[in-house]
Amino acid sequence: MLGLAKQTGAKILQASTSEVYGDPVVHPQPESYWGNVNPIGERSCYDEGKRCAETLFMDYHRKHGIRIKIVRIFNTYGPNMLAHDGRVVSNFVVQALNNKDITIYGDGMQTRSFQYIDDFIEGMVRMMDSRDDFIGPVNIGNPGEFTILELAEKVIKLTNSKSKIIFQPLPFDDPKQRKPDITLAKKELGWAPCIPLDEGLKRIISYFKSVDV
Repeated sequence: MLGLAKQTGAKILQASTSEVYGDPVVHPQPESYWGNVNPIGERSCYDEGKRCAETLFMDYHRKHGIRIKIVRIFNTYGPNMLAHDGRVVSNFVVQALNNKDITIYGDGMQTRSFQYIDDFIEGMVRMMDSRDDFIGPVNIGNPGEFTILELAEKVIKLTNSKSKIIFQPLPFDDPKQRKPDITLAKKELGWAPCIPLDEGLKRIISYFKSVDV
């Protein structure tokens, strides 16, 4: 894709991820933070793959003048997610709608930040429309921070579910906390998310009800 962008003079977006920060020791995570990734861990293939992709984009930009944009995407959810894609929001909602046990790994005190798809799309469009000399990387995420246990409890309440919460061992290298610093996005893109978690959950719950999961 970078080669094609070079041939055509196209602007190209790298959809990177908050996973480049690994299990962060800086909180919240600014774009200047280099991360804390275990290169041989069970999660490292995805983390390091995205880090490598950012490197390739930067190298093409520096050597060939390719117009690039890099966004680091934090947990995003919304309608049209697959019911069994393994993501925590869809997992919890589908389990709750079916009154099945909701599975939490670890004690549930690890934190994440969840952004609704509409907010993410707005941020990505603004990034692509930004001036050429602003290439990122820039965090696109909702700085609202919740424990996984809080997320499960919200889903149960909003679905009026009879689900119970059960706990399983925490996977190796699972990040303890994750929260974007969106100062740069506010400054350069005039962007900040506007859909709170409760509202977003109501929308995705309605979607999964409509497809009868």
